[in-house]
Amino acid sequence: MEINGLPLHPLVVHAVVVLGPLAGLTGLAYAFVPRWRWLLRWPLVALSLVVAVTAFVAVQAGDSLLDARPELEPLVETHEERGELLRNWSLSFVIDAALAAWALGGGSALASGRGARDTKGVIGWIAMVLLVLGSIGLVVLVFLAGDSGAQVVWG
Repeated sequence: MEINGLPLHPLVVHAVVVLGPLAGLTGLAYAFVPRWRWLLRWPLVALSLVVAVTAFVAVQAGDSLLDARPELEPLVETHEERGELLRNWSLSFVIDAALAAWALGGGSALASGRGARDTKGVIGWIAMVLLVLGSIGLVVLVFLAGDSGAQVVWG
């Protein structure tokens, strides 16, 4: 897969590297700052979807690049494993974000307080724990996959 002669993989990877930690930090803010939930609810869900799609495309483009340059196989083994783990984790993060958006209540943007939502009991706490773990894992895996890829390219 190429765009204008450039391999698609390094182009798409930069979206994951920027948006992955942003999604993770948004998830942590959503979990721990209830008064911001009205503002972060849809950006969190949207970011989680974009990160999952770009991680999926990055893995597919990486596989295509490896097919075109099989001599890289021994060099990218760790990076490939971490990238696939990141892809899978980002897909599960979409579920975490959607569950949290549904289950965790918070304040309203309106001065009257209309539109405020309550947290849905035990499910809300489970959603919060999953969101926190998913957010931390997402940031860590973006770092690990990115670091291993940078080691291959830059030594």
